[in-house]
Amino acid sequence: MRTIIVGCGRVGAGLASQLAADGHEVIILDQTTEAFRRRPPGFPGQALRGDGTDESVLRRAGAADADWFLALTNGDNRNILAAQLASQTFGIEHVICKINDPVRAQAYATLGVNTVDRTMMMIDAIGRFMGQPVIPGATEVTRADARPPAAAAPLPAPGMLPTPALPGETRTGGR
Repeated sequence: MRTIIVGCGRVGAGLASQLAADGHEVIILDQTTEAFRRRPPGFPGQALRGDGTDESVLRRAGAADADWFLALTNGDNRNILAAQLASQTFGIEHVICKINDPVRAQAYATLGVNTVDRTMMMIDAIGRFMGQPVIPGATEVTRADARPPAAAAPLPAPGMLPTPALPGETRTGGR
């Protein structure tokens, strides 16, 4: 299986290594050459320097023939744009997008994008360690609606989804 990973941070590099060891053809993209140092010695996959939100870069990475696409950078906007390109432009069937904002994660899942919500995973893990009940679904990929990508509503522009205040936090109107 061909898997494209956008973002060679700790998660991207670790997953790339695991998938390559399991026999996947892995192509990992990052904007900085230095990020590729996170790959283990002898990594059998490809490392391409480039922007995962650039259609020509994704084409060069072989997105047209990819089975899986994982958007795992630190930026929600970059991840959602990359995931949307993978799904809608290249028709990649299996796309997962890492999102840090729980409101965005749920909204994008409703709009047709499979999301992983890192914030809820952390809240759940720490809460469980402290004896709190499990947050249902917090450690799962939030699956997109069953609608095909062509029927999905267009995604809102980055920054257009509201980010509510967390308990004990006050919003001032700025980010």
